[in-house]
Amino acid sequence: MEDSGSVTTIAAFMTERLGARRAVLAVVLAGALVTYGGVSLFVAIFVLVPMAQALFRQADIPRRLMPAAVALGTSTFTMSALPGTPAIQNAIPMPFFGTTPFAAPGLGILASVIMLGFGLWWLGRREAAARQVGQGYGALPASRPEDAAADELVRERATIAREFDPAEIDRGRRAPDGPPVLFAVLPLAVVVVVNFLMVMLVLPRLDTGYLAKERFGGVSLEAVAGVWSVATGLAAAILVLLLVSGRRLVTLRVSMDAGANASVLPILSVASLVGFGAVVAAMPAFALVREWVLSIGGGPLVSLAAATNILAALTGSASGGLTIALDALGATYFEIAKEVGIDPALLHRVAVIGAGTLDSLPHNGAVVTLLAVCGSTHRESYMDLFMVAIVGVVLALAAVITLGLLLGSF
Repeated sequence: MEDSGSVTTIAAFMTERLGARRAVLAVVLAGALVTYGGVSLFVAIFVLVPMAQALFRQADIPRRLMPAAVALGTSTFTMSALPGTPAIQNAIPMPFFGTTPFAAPGLGILASVIMLGFGLWWLGRREAAARQVGQGYGALPASRPEDAAADELVRERATIAREFDPAEIDRGRRAPDGPPVLFAVLPLAVVVVVNFLMVMLVLPRLDTGYLAKERFGGVSLEAVAGVWSVATGLAAAILVLLLVSGRRLVTLRVSMDAGANASVLPILSVASLVGFGAVVAAMPAFALVREWVLSIGGGPLVSLAAATNILAALTGSASGGLTIALDALGATYFEIAKEVGIDPALLHRVAVIGAGTLDSLPHNGAVVTLLAVCGSTHRESYMDLFMVAIVGVVLALAAVITLGLLLGSF
């Protein structure tokens, strides 16, 4: 998507349509569109930040608000709440709970509205307050966005937090010009549509009895359907991209190599975290931790949210923390849910949103990378990022748990 110029085309389109008067909204919606369609957070960051810098400078909005605007669009509702999102965090609970990427769609949409609404309200309030005291864009940052990709600290933190190695961001060969906006958006739409069709129509009609055989892993369709649907959606989108924009790729093999290489360190980093968690969970003392987590007041939804929050905070990774929590406690929560009549889809949505809250603490790799790319510091920008990426998400999580307990999953 980046090397074909599609991401840049989408960002430019949002900029032209919304303009500097709605700079914050343009950045948020552009980020949401590309990440909901499956584009990596770090690819989105490196494309969106130059666009945001131009918009914010033209509108004379303090650049300290830029990281929060980018984070709101890329790291909140499109990561954990919108039904069907292909984000890895949304895929992790599926084998544990037998759910799909569209688990609890009504609650997911409601959570998305809360996250987006609160974030835009906060950023609008901060922008208005800055204008009242005469604060504008300010001095240009000392660093350039591309400098962050070569920073070893950024790379070290980023590969634990997300699925992309920033060092590979410039390894592909970008097209000199992008496709028409419809061609740019089409692969993103294909991801969602094919994902939905696989879950609702295709997989339920297949004869998958062979999966129960030992040589195929002895699993059920419910345990793999969600992952299969996401993978098929992404594969279909790649084929569509090659059909409509493939001629713009300077060298397809170089782009594929860069994408494959960008996944290696994150795979090893998260695997190491999960392996460490599995060792800890196998120790006798972990029984005390299990009992403490399960005894948290409010029922299994509250204790599941607390467990994913804590582990995401400790690891600085939503995907790592969520995987550790479900590896250790997923089966237990699934059994409790069956006993008390809780829909596994509700467990899925609570777990994913819970993992996407305290993972945005200051040591998180995505936070470190975003601030570095924007040329900002924690001192300048973290409070606003904290409000949109943690406080807004916690409010949405509380609403989902409350409605889930009152009305069940929908």
